[in-house]
Amino acid sequence: MRPPSRFGLFMSQAARDWDDILDGFVLAEELGFDHGWLVDHLVDTDGPPESPQLEAWTLLAAIAARTSRIRIGVLVSSNTFRHPAVLLKQAVTVDHISGGRLILGLGTGWNVDEHKRYGIRLAPPSERVDRLEEAVEIIDRLQRDERTTIRGSHYQLDDATLSPKPIQRPRIPLLIAAHRPRMLRLAARYADQWDTFPTIPGASTEGVQLTLAEQAEIVVSACREAGRDPESIRRSTWIGTEAVASVPSFEAYVRTHHELGFTDLSVALPSPGRPERDVLEQVALEVIPRLRSDQALAH
Repeated sequence: MRPPSRFGLFMSQAARDWDDILDGFVLAEELGFDHGWLVDHLVDTDGPPESPQLEAWTLLAAIAARTSRIRIGVLVSSNTFRHPAVLLKQAVTVDHISGGRLILGLGTGWNVDEHKRYGIRLAPPSERVDRLEEAVEIIDRLQRDERTTIRGSHYQLDDATLSPKPIQRPRIPLLIAAHRPRMLRLAARYADQWDTFPTIPGASTEGVQLTLAEQAEIVVSACREAGRDPESIRRSTWIGTEAVASVPSFEAYVRTHHELGFTDLSVALPSPGRPERDVLEQVALEVIPRLRSDQALAH
């Protein structure tokens, strides 16, 4: 049986200050959204690189302390920025601060410009996937085992422990962003949640030839090959404010992606004063509760 639907807000911190970001998460919680998301970039990758860009994980810890219900996460953490064991320590800290509300999003890293600006090596795509697979093993085993030794090609652990363990057991839910065949198969093997979105120039999906339906077919096939029930993996995607241009637009967005098996649907948070902000509030208060009720009745 497919997991129940969840709805979220994509709230990039690019060109926004702390008060504005916190207001967005508080609003998301008040409106009943299930999860809210930051991004993991060192510069604004959609606007001028000089735009303000607060760091994701320190920001998420502060948000965890100022919210009480909504699930929170980074969509997604770049594996190039942090050693996976260090990232996990950060994640476990946020999991404790939040009372067990974290979703740990992880991706290979992709933006050439920000890596060049900050002198961070961006390996070729195949190596980035290799590194991510090793990172996932580290993140998983440290949460489950008392002591962990790993001799990987890219990461090595020697009798490492993780204390405290996360609140969520056996591990913090792991979201893996994947858009291309090899990464889709990796997500099918290891993720609790697979995330993707349509092809967008200048984003991590630039050049992706597969439709969302084709990506989903690969995930389903890879799940079965790995002995996993495809319905056990949540599928998430997001879209910009065009989804809340009107109530019918949002309903169409949900309907289209539900038919593809997506369980978690997020939209970008419109700026205050925009007409889409009013539609968003109407959707949250009227449409989403109805959709939840219809799904509950169907089961």
